[in-house]
Amino acid sequence: MTTVAIADDQALVRDGLRLILDVEDGIEVIGEARDGKEAVSLVRDAKPDVVLMDVRMPELDGLAATREIAASRVPTRVLMLTTYDEDRHLYDAIRAGASGFLLKDSRREQLVDAIRTVAAGEAVLHPDLTRRLLDRFGRGPAPQGVPERLQSLTEREREVLALVARGHTNAEIAESLFLSEATVKTHLAHLTQKLQLRDRVHAVVTAYECGLVRPGE
Repeated sequence: MTTVAIADDQALVRDGLRLILDVEDGIEVIGEARDGKEAVSLVRDAKPDVVLMDVRMPELDGLAATREIAASRVPTRVLMLTTYDEDRHLYDAIRAGASGFLLKDSRREQLVDAIRTVAAGEAVLHPDLTRRLLDRFGRGPAPQGVPERLQSLTEREREVLALVARGHTNAEIAESLFLSEATVKTHLAHLTQKLQLRDRVHAVVTAYECGLVRPGE
């Protein structure tokens, strides 16, 4: 059973999300929060698998609440929901510790799939927002040599990180580098620890941020 908490300052939005999720097998809504402070408290107490987090809320906004949740080391993963599809919200949400980002006009099945995906430890980004994020990273100059932040990685770990950033699955990475999936997972675990990454989406952002890969490559 995947447990979910809903954090949104609008009661109608919370009610609508609960109605959608209450009829889904394997998903249980275990709490609601009206602002960021309530969301942080709810997550610390109930430790849901996923919290649906609005960006704009009183007391403490969704980005600040996400930072507190990430800092508290609880296993809860944050899926941001917003009507504000500006680049800075996407980037800030990921940097804050979110594992996914969906617009509130996403279809019902997209929301349910996103919850299941995030709960399983993967990342979710709305396709339109992903393109905008990559466009943002594509504006800067390409780095010369190995970026300083990635110098602690072995050459193989950088290769694995680059393929993760390009959207390859572990199986595809294994095939491309002539490795076993177990070895790929080991490399991922090592690079994640070295770079202090939370999850796959954080790895993707870091790779683009450092210039290891660039849009269109």
